[in-house]
Amino acid sequence: MKPRARVLLVATAALSGCTVGPDYRPAAPQELGVPANWSVPAANAQAQDLTRWWRSFDDPLLAELVEQSVVANTDVVQAIARLRQARESLIQSRASLLPTLSGSTGYQRNENLAGGGRSFTLPDGTVVDTGGGGSNSYTVGLSASYQLGLFGEVRRTVEATRATYEGAGFSYAATLLTVESELARNYMLARAYQAQLANARASLTLQDDNLEIAGFRVRAGLVSSLDAEQARGQRAQTAATIPSIEQQYNAAVSRLGVLTAQAPGAVKARMESVRPIPRGPAAIGVGIPADILRRRPDVRAAERNLAAASARIGVAQAALYPALAISGNINTAATSLGSLGDAITGSLFAGLTQAIFNGGRLRSQVRGARALADQSYAAYQGTVLLALEDVENAIVALNTARERERLFAVQLDAARNSAILARSQYRSGLTDFTTLSQQEAALLNAENGLVQARSDAATAQVALFAALGGGWDDTVIPEAPPRATTPENR
Repeated sequence: MKPRARVLLVATAALSGCTVGPDYRPAAPQELGVPANWSVPAANAQAQDLTRWWRSFDDPLLAELVEQSVVANTDVVQAIARLRQARESLIQSRASLLPTLSGSTGYQRNENLAGGGRSFTLPDGTVVDTGGGGSNSYTVGLSASYQLGLFGEVRRTVEATRATYEGAGFSYAATLLTVESELARNYMLARAYQAQLANARASLTLQDDNLEIAGFRVRAGLVSSLDAEQARGQRAQTAATIPSIEQQYNAAVSRLGVLTAQAPGAVKARMESVRPIPRGPAAIGVGIPADILRRRPDVRAAERNLAAASARIGVAQAALYPALAISGNINTAATSLGSLGDAITGSLFAGLTQAIFNGGRLRSQVRGARALADQSYAAYQGTVLLALEDVENAIVALNTARERERLFAVQLDAARNSAILARSQYRSGLTDFTTLSQQEAALLNAENGLVQARSDAATAQVALFAALGGGWDDTVIPEAPPRATTPENR
């Protein structure tokens, strides 16, 4: 190799190792404002596996619906498609690291249509004109080009698209968590509405008895018709709550159908059997606040977006420096296929371009990329703080719901005893109907209060599982699954 060529190759290799722009470093938890401990009392500071948290409620139908939603839900399908699209962008970006090769071939036939012929004189003196004849031409060529990326613009672009792809994977996982928690929450609400309907109908049965007793006592002249009217009004008031609860129940069950990518009424038959509100585990391992950086997919997606924005600073900065492109081609042309290799020509071109004047556009792009990175960092930090807020709010909501459940259980026991005594005393004429009505209203309120507290505890558990990042495998970066077969792409 000639010394001059060797020097050129060494210089090119040295320049190709020069990558401008900041080298990304993930922020430490302290830089993001993550405290060492929670500010609210956590039941269990030891983190636990929450990948399939819905199974801890020991409700087969709930588990079946959740697992159906993570496969079929339309939001999940869209997230998968976005992840696949990001993967293809990464593949296209990586292709820029390699040379581009293209080949060509051609065939041409020439014929003289007028003129250009030849004349022959036969032995007998006859002159014959003939055409000039035709000719064939064959060509074969191969060309190559390569953008060297002296200052790392190609590598930074690949770095950015890789981070974007990983961020799309975490966004897909975040969509899974949203769908799982929304389905579980609506399932808890549906069971709570079933319990409230049962309470209202049981109370309605008692009030039918009260109306009948009041009627007897009015006809016997023991009380005025006021008791009967009060009993009739109370019954109507209780009956009026039933359509409202049925409407709420229908909305919750319809939502279950849509979340599993079915028609709103698809799940109604499976939900008809009344079951109690599922009760989750007594304690949930919340870990320490820093665990959120790993377990929450939305936090990890925000971090990957920041990494991509940091890499794009390098892409913008590289545009300020020279760019080297190398291209070459090999060609051959012949009048027959057999002689294609007789004459081969080739060329090599290396071009170096440098921006001289652009009105400050390129430096403005660098400043814009830095501003986008600052914005991405603020978004990342905000996502982290919001995740911490979600966890602490869910812990407090769960603790208060359980305390309310304990107190409502005491209230229900007292209200049930009071209602029994009031009904017995009214039958014996020892109290008036107003007292009976008040005690039975208190009983219904206590029953519904206990149901609401249990529902709040269950939904708070669901919220805590989601806030902790449960519902996906946080030990791997989600990859794009193979393309599903649909009627449109078969």
